[in-house]
Amino acid sequence: MLKKNEIIKLSGVEAISIIKEIEYLLISLNKIAEYHYNNEQLKPSENTALDYALETTRFIDQNKITRRLAKVRRIVSEKFDDELGSDDMDDIERELELLKYWERPGD
Repeated sequence: MLKKNEIIKLSGVEAISIIKEIEYLLISLNKIAEYHYNNEQLKPSENTALDYALETTRFIDQNKITRRLAKVRRIVSEKFDDELGSDDMDDIERELELLKYWERPGD
C-alpha cells in the first residue's frame, strides 16, 4: 500500500453521510428479519422464508440500495491516491482482486 494511502481522511459531512447510509440499511434489514421471524402476531409458516426473501428483495430494489452503496464506495474511494504500482494496479484494485464475488450456483 502506498504510504499516502495508509491514512485517509473524511470530512465530518462525508463520515455522517456514510454512517447514515449504513445505519439505514442495517436497521431496515434487521427490522425486516424481526418482522418475519420474531413477530408474535405473524406465526412462522412454510412461507416465512419466502416472504422474508421477497420483502428483502423488494426493499433492496425499491430503495435503490445498490446505488446507495455505490455512493458510499465512491466517497471512500475518492480519498485514495490511485497511483499504479509495479503490478499496474492501484491499492484499491489490488485489494478488490482478492474478493470472491457471488457466482451462479454450479459455477
